Amino acid sequence: MQRSHETRVDPALGTVVHVVGTRQKRPNLPSTGCPFCVGGLEAPDPYDVYWFPNRWPAIPDDRCEVVLYTSDHDATFFSLGVAGARKVIDLWADRTEALGKREDVDYVLVFENRGPEVGATIAHPHGQIYAYDHVPTRQKRRLAGGWKPDLEAVDRIAVDHDAWIAAVPFAPTFPLAVEVAPKQRIADLPSMSDADRQGLAAMLVDVLARFDRLYEQPIPYMMWLNQRPTVREGYDDAWFNIEIVSPWRSAGVQRFIAAAEVASEEYFNPLVPEDVAARLRELG
Repeated sequence: MQRSHETRVDPALGTVVHVVGTRQKRPNLPSTGCPFCVGGLEAPDPYDVYWFPNRWPAIPDDRCEVVLYTSDHDATFFSLGVAGARKVIDLWADRTEALGKREDVDYVLVFENRGPEVGATIAHPHGQIYAYDHVPTRQKRRLAGGWKPDLEAVDRIAVDHDAWIAAVPFAPTFPLAVEVAPKQRIADLPSMSDADRQGLAAMLVDVLARFDRLYEQPIPYMMWLNQRPTVREGYDDAWFNIEIVSPWRSAGVQRFIAAAEVASEEYFNPLVPEDVAARLRELG
C-alpha cells in the first residue's frame, strides 16, 4: 500500500528520510508552456512577486510553497535589481512569519535551485519554502555550534557591503560556496529592519551577479536561508545567514560527490577557498 508521506529515521545513523511516493508522478518538464508565466497554470493573473502552495509537496499539510521572483521568464535574481530583490525578500519574510505561527511548524527553510544541474525543472526564476515540524539536523548543528560570520578572515571575504558581508567558508564541501550574513546579529527575516532588508537585497544582487561573471555564463547554484527556528523559546543566539553553493569546479565542469565522500562524510574540494574569495573580489 502506497503512503503519500512517511518520515523514517535510519536506526543506526539517525538520518531523516521523507518517503514521498506521490512525487514520483510529478512532471519533469511542463507539457505546454511555462506554468509560472502570466496566464500559465500557476500564475493566471499579472504579478510582480507571487507565492502559491506546491502542487507536488514533499511535506504534507500545505507546508510546501513556491515563490515566483518576477513575471519575466528570462530574468535572473540579480537582474531584478535591488528594488526587485527587495520585493522577494519582503515576500520571504511574510511567508516565514505566516508559516512560523503555525503550531505544526518549527522551522521555515527558504531555498532556490537554479539550473538543471541542481534539479531545477523550470527555468522561470523561482524558489521554494519548506516548513518543517522539527528543526532539521544540519540547521540544528549550525545553531548548536554558534555559527556567526568570521569578520577577521579577510582573505576569505568576497564582498563587503556596509552592514553585510559575503565570505567563502573555511571548509566548504562544494567547490564554490559563499555565506552571506549581517555583521551584527539578526535572528531571522521577520525581525529585519527596512535598512536590513535593503542591504540584503543589494548584497544578493551583487554576489549572484559575480557568480555568473566567474565563468562568463549562467552558473547553476543552490541557495538557502538559515534563520532562527520558529519555536517560542530558545535559539536566542541564532545568526541569520544565506548559503550559496555551486557544483561547478570550472566552466561547465561539474564536481560530483564520489563514493569515498558519501561513505565517509569527508569531502575533497579541488578549489582553494581563499583563491575563490580573491576571484570573486576581482569581479566586483
